Amino acid sequence: MIFFNSFLVLLSLFQGEHMIFILIAILLLFGGRKIPELMRGIGKGMREFKDAKDNVKSEIEMGMTDSDKDAEIKRLRQQTEADKDAEIARLRQQVEQKQSQQQQP
Repeated sequence: MIFFNSFLVLLSLFQGEHMIFILIAILLLFGGRKIPELMRGIGKGMREFKDAKDNVKSEIEMGMTDSDKDAEIKRLRQQTEADKDAEIARLRQQVEQKQSQQQQP
């Protein structure tokens, strides 16, 4: 963060004449033929960075949906367990009623 802030301050120091001077220096250093290659390399790097950023973002979103799925599975298991316990209690009650009816004659 500090680097970014200092970069912004440094960038704000350059004005139109400074930028023209820098561009001429780059042209002299790299030559007219190397600049398109340099720009292509920068473009590829930016594209790869964007793709990596999108991949990380999609993985995070998938992880979030996985945690949502896990929560839903947990809720369904608890509901199933409660339904099973209620059904067992109902069947036990029916069995006890039938046993008590058989013992009464």
